[in-house]
Amino acid sequence: MSVHVSSPPRAAYRWRWVALAALLLAEAMNLLDSTIVQVATPAIRADLGGSGSDMQWFSTAYTLPFALLLITGGRLGDIAGRRLVFRIGVAGFLAASLACALADSVGALICFRAVQGAAAAAIIPQTIGLIRAMFDGEEMSKALGSIGPVMGLAAVCGPILGGVLTQADLFGSSWRSTFLVNVPLCVAVLAVAPTLIEDHAPRRPSLDPTGTALAMLGTALIVYPLIGAGTAHVSTGNWVAIGIGLAAVFGFGLQQRRRARLGRSSLVETSLFAHRAFPAALMTSTLFFAVTTGLMFVVVLHLQLGVGADARTAGLTMTPWSVCLAVSSWVAGAYLVPRYGRRVMFAGLATLGVGIVAAIAVYHAASPMAYLTPLLGALGVAGLGVGVFTPSFFTAALKPLKPQEIGSAAGLLNAVQQLGATLGVAVLGSVYLNGSTAGSPGGAIQVTCCVAGGLLVASFLSAALMTGAEPQLQDLHPGSKDALLDLDL
Repeated sequence: MSVHVSSPPRAAYRWRWVALAALLLAEAMNLLDSTIVQVATPAIRADLGGSGSDMQWFSTAYTLPFALLLITGGRLGDIAGRRLVFRIGVAGFLAASLACALADSVGALICFRAVQGAAAAAIIPQTIGLIRAMFDGEEMSKALGSIGPVMGLAAVCGPILGGVLTQADLFGSSWRSTFLVNVPLCVAVLAVAPTLIEDHAPRRPSLDPTGTALAMLGTALIVYPLIGAGTAHVSTGNWVAIGIGLAAVFGFGLQQRRRARLGRSSLVETSLFAHRAFPAALMTSTLFFAVTTGLMFVVVLHLQLGVGADARTAGLTMTPWSVCLAVSSWVAGAYLVPRYGRRVMFAGLATLGVGIVAAIAVYHAASPMAYLTPLLGALGVAGLGVGVFTPSFFTAALKPLKPQEIGSAAGLLNAVQQLGATLGVAVLGSVYLNGSTAGSPGGAIQVTCCVAGGLLVASFLSAALMTGAEPQLQDLHPGSKDALLDLDL
């Protein structure tokens, strides 16, 4: 594996561990921001007003541009330098966070959240390349291995911190503190960022603005009507928008193939789709993360809007999910996947299914306005399933690929993961908000969980199409273990 380094030898670079801290903090900041706001969403609506679909946009306005610009952000780092793009992204994230905290209307907040997502898309793709530029040998393995525990900690802290900060109402800040918390984090990253080594790709690719525009247009036109369905039926105009969006996505595929035939840089490595398993992996990732992110969103909403719990209680309720996810992910990656291979993936899906069924039973048996203590156990089981699934899935998805395809594949899997999160909030959020508007929050959350269960069954079927030999970590192509760590697990 060759790495281009335009700086002193990595072994002689004394600031590498300090620089790593900045990269890890930036990674954690992204995950923290995407989860912390979910808990604060009802408080934001209570303060700024807006419709039920606006609450969905508080999350999707961040994840949608993040998903669509991830690959372009990686290309910018290849061309202009990863340290430069990383610092610009963090500065943009800082400015957007301040703007979100000062927003005085729903429209302004949604707009600034989109800027946040675009800034995150400039930050995250640079992390692995910068680590490779500063570390070598066993030290690089240790540096890359530190990403997982940090992300697990961020996943645990996000909902808790969101609830505590919103409920504490420090200096009358209420929900605004969930964005202000990014300010000291960004300042700390920027203060340490000069210790990073600049790094470029050995062969600098060109940007693909046409492909980026087609992908963004198509996905936005598909997602927007689904979110709008939270407060109204899907109109003829919405169906037209979805049709145009699908046509744009199809056009994107044709445009990518044409650029590849002409020998020009494209956003995606078209050879990936020669593998039967990889398209199935993209579909599985989209469906799975639609289930998990959408469920987290509606559970928090129901706790506050349906049960009447405060933001702190809602955040703390998600703790079993986050803790079990972090622990089981580590156990699965370290012990289960090397021994049992792709079977672990289906065990994770089955465990998540058990958690969803248990949650439906809890909601069915509970009084409409009672706090559901047994729900904590159901959320813990669901979190176990999520943690068991992710390492085995990404290992199976990357195994059949050639070394030159790994980077593009990891970027695509990360992008569809965020896209799935966007669709999950749109679809499951719409189902819940429609039911709540009809006057039955308890029934709405049960129906939403059933829909999530249906999507989980679909992800099980698509995962079954990822056929091949048993994926073992030691069988992965060179560099693919590093690419696996580049995903937001």
